[in-house]
Amino acid sequence: MNILFVSLGCDKNLVDSEVMLGLIREKGYQITNDEQEADIIVVNTCCFINDAKEESINTILEMAEYKKTGKLKGLIVTGCLGQRYKEDIQKEISEVDAILGTSSYNEIVGVINRVLEGEKTVSIKEPDEISFVDAERINTTGGYFSYLKIAEGCDKHCTYCIIPKIRGNYRSVPIERLIKEAENLVQGGVKELILVAQETTLYGKDIYNEKRLPRLLRELCKIEGLNWIRILYSYPEEITDELIEVIRTEDKICNYLDMPIQHASDTILKKMGRRTNKEELIQIITKLRNKIPDIALRTTLITGFPGETEEDHEELKGFLKEMKFDRLGVFTYSKEDDTPAAKMKNQIHKHIKKRRQSEIMELQQKIAFEHAKDMIGKKLKVMIEGKLPEDVMDNQLLENQDPFMANGSIYIGRTYMDAPNVDGYIFVSARGELMSGDFVDVLVTDAKEYDLIGELI
Repeated sequence: MNILFVSLGCDKNLVDSEVMLGLIREKGYQITNDEQEADIIVVNTCCFINDAKEESINTILEMAEYKKTGKLKGLIVTGCLGQRYKEDIQKEISEVDAILGTSSYNEIVGVINRVLEGEKTVSIKEPDEISFVDAERINTTGGYFSYLKIAEGCDKHCTYCIIPKIRGNYRSVPIERLIKEAENLVQGGVKELILVAQETTLYGKDIYNEKRLPRLLRELCKIEGLNWIRILYSYPEEITDELIEVIRTEDKICNYLDMPIQHASDTILKKMGRRTNKEELIQIITKLRNKIPDIALRTTLITGFPGETEEDHEELKGFLKEMKFDRLGVFTYSKEDDTPAAKMKNQIHKHIKKRRQSEIMELQQKIAFEHAKDMIGKKLKVMIEGKLPEDVMDNQLLENQDPFMANGSIYIGRTYMDAPNVDGYIFVSARGELMSGDFVDVLVTDAKEYDLIGELI
C-alpha cells in the first residue's frame, strides 16, 4: 500500500506532516513520491491567507484527478483548511474521502484504514487539544537541517490573523519531549535545528509559568553532533535580556533572529492589535545590535492593511531605511473571514497594496545588496548543502565568462545569516571534494545581489 503526502504552507505544518509520515511508516505502509503509484494521497493544507487557501484547494483538485488516471483509492485532507472549512470541502469536493483537523493528525493511520474500507470520515476536534505522538518523525528537508516545533497555537489574537481560531491557544511542548525529539533528529544526521512555533519567545509560559526558551536553548546546546540552532518567529515584546544573553554566549546558537514586526506606524500597529509601538521596536532592535553586533535580523511586514495611508506607508519606509534589516519579507494584506480586520473600514485596493509591496521590496533590495557587499573580505562558517552540476557551471562560464566558475567545483551553502528556503546562499569554490552537511571556513570574495561568493580557506 503506497501513501503519498503533499505538505503545504509553513514549516510548522511540515512538522505535522513528518509526524504523520512517521506514524504511517511505523504501521508498515510504503511512502511514495509518485502520484501515479499512490493508493492514498494525503494533502496537509494551509489557509493562513487567500493565496495559501487557493493553493490548497487547487492541490486537492489536482490530486483528485488521480482517482481517474492513477491507482488512487482514497484522498485525505488534513490541516488548517480542513479545520476551518470542513463543510465546504464535503459539499464542494466529493472526491475527498476524509478530513482531519489540526488536532487530529495522530489519527491518520486509523483514518487511512477506514478509507481503504470504503468509509468516509471527518475528525475535527477543538483546536486547543494537543496530541503528543511518540512515533519517530521522518525528516523530509534533505537530511542536514530540521524544524523543531516547540509550541502550538497563539494567544496574541492580532486583528488580521485567523490562527488562534484554527490552531487554538498557545500550548508549549514539554521540554523533555523536545530534547528527546532533538536527540533523535541529530542521531539521524541533522546538524541544524530550527526552532519554530507561532511564537517561539513565549515558550513555556503556559506550562511552567515563566518563559523558558533560554533554558530550552541551553539544553539543546548540550546535544553532541548538533552544530547550529536557529530561532524563528520571535515576537519583539517577548525578547528578554536573558534570551539575548543566551544567544550571545552559546556558540551553537546562530546570531540570527527572525522577528516579525508587521509595520512601524503606531496607528497601524494599534489597528493590527500588535503589542509594540515604533519606539519600542527601535529600542529592542538597538539593544540586540549593541549586545550582539554581528546579529542578522529578519522581519516580515504587511502592506495595505485597512486604513493604511500614504503617510503610514512612507513612515514604514523611513523606519526600514533607519533600521536596515538584514533580511525582510513583505506580504500584501489578506482579508480573512472571521477576523476583526475584515470588518474594518477603508479596505485598500489590491493595486495599491501591490504597489506599496513593490516599493518596500525595492528599498530592501538596496539594503540587502549593501549588506552583502559589506561581507566581502570576511571569514564565515558555512554549511554545505550541495554542488552545482557540471552543465550549469559550463553554461554560466560560457554565457558570462565568469572566472569564478572555472576555479574548481562550486558548492552551494548557507551561513549563520541564512535560514533555509527564505534567505540567500553562498557559492563556494573548492578544489577538494566537499559533502553535503560539511561545515567549512570560507573567505567571502564577492557578492551577487543577495548571494555571496567565497573560496574555501
